[in-house]
Amino acid sequence: MSPLPGAGHPSSTSFPTGLVPTVAAAPAAAAHPAGASRAPSVVALGGGHGLAASLSALRHLTDRLTAVVTVADDGGSSGRLRRELGGLPPGDLRMALSALCDDSEWGRTWRDVLQHRFTSEGSLHQHATGNLLIATLWELLGDEVAGLDWVGRLLGARGRVLPMAAVPLDIVADVLGLVPGAPGQVTEVRGQVAVASTTGRVATVRLLPPDPPVPPEVVEAVATADWVVLGPGSWFTSVLPHLMVPALAHALTRTAARTCVTLNLAAQPGETDGFSAEAHLEVLAAHAPGLRVDTVLADPVAVTDESALRASAAALGADVVLRTVSAGDGTPRHDALRLAAAYRDVFAAGT
Repeated sequence: MSPLPGAGHPSSTSFPTGLVPTVAAAPAAAAHPAGASRAPSVVALGGGHGLAASLSALRHLTDRLTAVVTVADDGGSSGRLRRELGGLPPGDLRMALSALCDDSEWGRTWRDVLQHRFTSEGSLHQHATGNLLIATLWELLGDEVAGLDWVGRLLGARGRVLPMAAVPLDIVADVLGLVPGAPGQVTEVRGQVAVASTTGRVATVRLLPPDPPVPPEVVEAVATADWVVLGPGSWFTSVLPHLMVPALAHALTRTAARTCVTLNLAAQPGETDGFSAEAHLEVLAAHAPGLRVDTVLADPVAVTDESALRASAAALGADVVLRTVSAGDGTPRHDALRLAAAYRDVFAAGT
């Protein structure tokens, strides 16, 4: 399979003797329609289900797509592998790769393989196949980026997936309301799972280590992008962490790319209970005062005060685009095609 536009070239990676890459058996990529070379170069930042939602939409618009994924997960299969092997947690990276699978029998089959979880009475219980595959490639190659590129080729992924940092991160939050009778007392909560599930109100978050190394491929992707898409996703544990890594934050403030912030469809229990749409932007501005935003994309169902949202967006230098992007089934899920149409309009208006 030919490398995707903007992707790396994992074929240059040497495998240990005796390991035969099976990616050569993958079906050839479909020919691009006329004009496809003019598709925008997009970097999408986030993690988990939120990033998967934006990638599922963006893959309909461009192959020049790079996902930059949080590496702070410490729960479930990812957390177990992180503690046992000492490497990056692979779960959010796996979800991003699955969202970029080619829409063919080959791609859909490998997507299901990656997302499959074992059910057993032993140590494999609830491990995701894709997590084990990614961890295996990392051990064989000794290179996280190359390992992810090989998985992307196997899947026929329509884009590239990169880790936000080269080392695993811990999220630390200052949380209010955890001490009975003392609503203003601050409690420190550590770990992505603990922060995401806290019953208190998250005031601020920070990362450990505070200045992690960033893969050079991430900085290059941001520097050469036409658009950066931030969100949707868990605001404090998937979206904001990208803005707290100094090297990545520096790249985001210096890039000539336009930036689109995609708001969530509903507040997340624990992390953002009681947050309005504009509160998400105010927290974003507080954690990344140097970030320039061009567009804020929101679904009307998530906006209770449009004028307040537009005022908060204007403070960031952004216009607000309201589009129906939800699945429409009563759940706070994005519809991939509706979101793709909204991104298409945003990109066209900003070109």
